[in-house]
Amino acid sequence: MSPYPRLVLAFTLAVAAPLARAHEVATDMVAAASKFLGALNADQKKQATYPLTDAERENWNFVPIARQGLPFKQTTTQQQALGLALLRTGLSHTGVAKAQAVMQLELILKELEKDTPPGRRDPTNYFVTVFGEPAADKSWGWRFEGHHLSFNFSVVDGKHVFFVPTFMGTNPAEVRTGPRKGERVLGEEEDLGLALINALDANQRKTAVFAEVALKEIVTTNKKRVDPLAPAGISAAQLNPAQREKLVALVKLYLGRARPELADEMFARISAAGVDKLSFAWAGGFDRTKQTYYRIQGPTFLIEFDNSQGNGNHVHSTIRDFKGDFGHDLLAEHYAKDHAKK
Repeated sequence: MSPYPRLVLAFTLAVAAPLARAHEVATDMVAAASKFLGALNADQKKQATYPLTDAERENWNFVPIARQGLPFKQTTTQQQALGLALLRTGLSHTGVAKAQAVMQLELILKELEKDTPPGRRDPTNYFVTVFGEPAADKSWGWRFEGHHLSFNFSVVDGKHVFFVPTFMGTNPAEVRTGPRKGERVLGEEEDLGLALINALDANQRKTAVFAEVALKEIVTTNKKRVDPLAPAGISAAQLNPAQREKLVALVKLYLGRARPELADEMFARISAAGVDKLSFAWAGGFDRTKQTYYRIQGPTFLIEFDNSQGNGNHVHSTIRDFKGDFGHDLLAEHYAKDHAKK
């Protein structure tokens, strides 16, 4: 028997398995969203829901501003628990832990800023918004968002789930005083990035570094749609096996914020596009005393990390998918087919 049919079968199974598991995620999301919405009164439900096609669905942000949706601060303890249960359907245990730690950093900022202006820093000022009708056979979406957190989930045809764009930030990146001193919610993202840049030899580092000074913000900010950034950095094909392993581990660290089923599915797409086509680009210093920025880019996705604000103690990080953000391309295909039937 030729080896090629076996290779095709192996690849098909590798892609099909994450898809099947993602369908289970969609089912869990429908159940959790239905319970959350079912626990709201009429006014709360009106505040928490929008049509799937509403422009608000892509109006995402990560700064401390007023948002559309239902804030935790206007819900009961039980309703908050149901909102967090919905969040757990999309995030891994690690992702949930990091998200809740980011929310609690608002209390650190409240103390540092002496609560000025009053109420600006509040760990209950996080919003749940549902777009469309959660149903097993429909397309819909939901968002969990507030300062330094934005999780945007899109469910297409009740079976395909996208978890991008995703944003996580921390301020302070390292808590330097008080009972939480030493806490670094996104410390692993910083440490693994530094480990990779410092694992490169002198010539490789010259290729990887595109700027001596860290960028002041992630390039893509809160754009609704992003295209690949200008080529920069060193490609995975130019790395030795140990360095490539570090690069892949860094990618998986970010994807690991999502539920394993979703992380595996996205990594399968990344692998299918070619791991050798990944690039790692760096700007700034090479240790934690310096301001730093890095990005990992492949044919299908982009990861950005920036720690330059607050004198290098304020992290922004994001995951973007050039076709998968808000499930855009697959939803467009869905609408085209639906329109053709009519």
